[in-house]
Amino acid sequence: MTKRNQFVLLRQRRFAPYFITQFLGAFNDNVFKNALLLLIAFHAADRFAAGSDVLINLSAGLFVLPFFLFSAVAGQLADKYPKARLIRYVKLLEIVIMLLAAVALWFDQIPALIALLFLMGMQSSLFGPAKFGVLPQLTDEHELLGANGLVETGTFLAILLGTACGGILIGIDETGRYWVALAVVLVAISGYFSSIAIPDVPALSPQMAVNWNAATETWRIISYAMRTRLIFVSILGISWFWFLGSIYLAQLPNFTRIYLGGDEQVVTLLLSLFSIGVGVGSLMCERLTRGQIDLAIVPLGAAGLTLFGLDLAWTEPFANGALLGALDWLATSSAWRVLADVLLLGVAGGIYIVPLFTVVQHRSEPGYRSRIIAANNVLNALLMVTAAGLAIVVLSNGFSILWLFGLVSILNALVAIALFVVEPEYMQSLRRRLRRS
Repeated sequence: MTKRNQFVLLRQRRFAPYFITQFLGAFNDNVFKNALLLLIAFHAADRFAAGSDVLINLSAGLFVLPFFLFSAVAGQLADKYPKARLIRYVKLLEIVIMLLAAVALWFDQIPALIALLFLMGMQSSLFGPAKFGVLPQLTDEHELLGANGLVETGTFLAILLGTACGGILIGIDETGRYWVALAVVLVAISGYFSSIAIPDVPALSPQMAVNWNAATETWRIISYAMRTRLIFVSILGISWFWFLGSIYLAQLPNFTRIYLGGDEQVVTLLLSLFSIGVGVGSLMCERLTRGQIDLAIVPLGAAGLTLFGLDLAWTEPFANGALLGALDWLATSSAWRVLADVLLLGVAGGIYIVPLFTVVQHRSEPGYRSRIIAANNVLNALLMVTAAGLAIVVLSNGFSILWLFGLVSILNALVAIALFVVEPEYMQSLRRRLRRS
């Protein structure tokens, strides 16, 4: 049973349309989001009194806000109704939003585009519980870990490719906005057609009455997740990964410019390596666990996040006047060490997060699974906002980015120890694995 390769799923109708749909969704989010941020920064900064920095941070906040507002309702809907059908409705909503975005791009209406970014965040928050909740219904138990590895890999590659595509298209002289408008509409339509082929699965809690009060339902789903210690500790671990990831990704441009002496090409190279690393680590999980849902590798991933994060914090600053392109930077003394740290941070992250998410899906009560995933999404968003606040406090008080990297690496070790003490199953699984080997 465990000899099957996870890539076989990509050729099967029960998984391939689902994988394509979620890939195109993540891709389109990032095409639109990055194109808008670059449009604000380079083409519309002088048109608003607030300034580009304020507008960029406002846009980022508006994309995250819906996860607080709508996740609880989204989780209920995904448990009450057939998830494949719900995914199709959400993809239709994406087409409507992207058609409105195309009109706003055509007429260069930046305020409307920022408002539509909020709607895209809403659409993503509705999509998440159905997307991850349906996966255990489409795969067998022994396939679930490998399927999550594929999804995690696809998501990070979609983020990388979508970010690059949005930047390339919006940078086309004079016509960039029109190309972005065409791209986001076509990708949204493609995502809907791929969703049609997702196999129908039954609703797991059709009798449930939906509570439309987001505040009370958010507290209710978090409280329910807390009833099972392993599930809640796993959710905290997932949210901590997004805390770390948002710190590293947000600081990478300035880290590259100030400490590495590299330009935008170097930033793109490092972002690409991190995404590739997460993909590699995610795909390694099935082989490392022999296809079983096994928590033994989570402590290994946590250790890697700390070790490679600390090594990155000890980067020796390189300053050489003008910023270097990727090829010139690769010839510097510290380049390959930084490349290895960023790549291995991603690998460790993939090894860390995939088993955690698989456990949440597998151990959750089927009729409540999507609401548990919604609780996870709320806490993920909360930790990402907290990460931004921590970075602002640390950097505004005169500490360096390298100091921030060191701080979060040490915090990662402390958080991991706390989580593994509270839930001993992680270390018990590792000890069993070591005895068997």
